[in-house]
Amino acid sequence: MSSGAPELLQLLATVNSRLSGDVSLSVLARWAHRSRFDLHRRFGRFAGETPKAYTTRVRIARAAAEVVGGDRRISAIAAGHGFASHEVFTRTFTRHLGRSPLRYRTRGLHVAGRRAAAAHAATVSSTAPCISLYRISLIERKPPVPLDISVRDLPTVHALVIRRRVTRDEIATALSETLPAVFDYAQQNGLAIAGPPFTRYPEVGLGSLVIEAGITIAAPPPTAPTDGIEALVIPAGQAAVAIHRGSYDNLSESYQQIEKWMRDRGLSAAGAPWETYLTDPGDHPDPATWETEIAQPVQ
Repeated sequence: MSSGAPELLQLLATVNSRLSGDVSLSVLARWAHRSRFDLHRRFGRFAGETPKAYTTRVRIARAAAEVVGGDRRISAIAAGHGFASHEVFTRTFTRHLGRSPLRYRTRGLHVAGRRAAAAHAATVSSTAPCISLYRISLIERKPPVPLDISVRDLPTVHALVIRRRVTRDEIATALSETLPAVFDYAQQNGLAIAGPPFTRYPEVGLGSLVIEAGITIAAPPPTAPTDGIEALVIPAGQAAVAIHRGSYDNLSESYQQIEKWMRDRGLSAAGAPWETYLTDPGDHPDPATWETEIAQPVQ
């Protein structure tokens, strides 16, 4: 990751807090104290999309969660998320989600109820900004921090995932491709998102590993997913759980701490471990504040 990562993370945090206003390239360049050309180039290399594509995507994702979760007028939602007019909003919404805001609201979420809608809206709002930036490397390795590890009873989890075989160096790139695809599929199909993105590791080898990258949903999808996306059920059970704090560069050390903790207590693994990204890098530019929950099923 380039040395400009902290600067761009700070810019993303500023943008995400001001999406209802003017976030044009000229405004972003002024905030970043760079030329428009330089910022456009740096932003694209860092985020994988242009500033305009980024701001439009996040605005639409958050607006869609409000459209499907409430009864406020569509025109008011459009204005509240920074769109110049109802017509512009409708065209952009339809292009991104495959149907008009009104048709999207009429179909609703596949799980009814205010609680599911509220959880969906909160997760979309916090996850949309940097759905492609989880597991980014800042080349920031620090001494491992002792973890607070405990065994917890975890409920059954329903999820949508894309499965890939990758090397360890390819994890971040794979997540930048798979997590946005799963997230967009869930929104386009009215599937209630229930929690932050995660990565599960069903197979770990010396040269490569298999990852299942996805998001949790409130209930199984009504139809089998398409586009390479799979429905996954993680059964309820006990797991050794800990919160890793800091950049993703030190995650391997936290896994090693959990493994040692389990050996010391005579516990053995009873399934694939997974990590849940509790903190969005786009809203929290300081890596020291990032939290990743690690869960290792045990028996």
